[in-house]
Amino acid sequence: MNITRIESKDGEHSTFTKDKVADFLFQHLEQYGDERADIMKCLNYVFDKGGSITVAHEDDTIKGAVVLNDTGMEGYIPENILVYIAVHNSTRGQGVGGKLIEDVQSKTKGDIALHVEPDNPAKKLYEKLGFTNKYLEMRYKGK
Repeated sequence: MNITRIESKDGEHSTFTKDKVADFLFQHLEQYGDERADIMKCLNYVFDKGGSITVAHEDDTIKGAVVLNDTGMEGYIPENILVYIAVHNSTRGQGVGGKLIEDVQSKTKGDIALHVEPDNPAKKLYEKLGFTNKYLEMRYKGK
């Protein structure tokens, strides 16, 4: 298993394009996912404003992906938000998600925040890798 990190300064990757990563995330996020158009907005943010896409792969086949957006807000909220992480359903439970997060943690400057549903089984992995729950999120849906 190889890991490739695509940073905003690098531009779009020739093999792991935004479309290929979006298709992977849309399929493998399953019930925790978003519409493909929203996933594309997040991927576009990486190249427009900052962040990274980290892909675990065997040859050209994506086995896992993480999308990190740079918030630009050092000090008062985390500098980075891990927006998406997904592992191919055929490789879940084999440590791919943990390897991806550890790679992101080792190569990212500043704090990283993420949102996780309370019933998501990945919550235990995030806690094991040092993520803590500092706040209860409250959200107002604007008109």
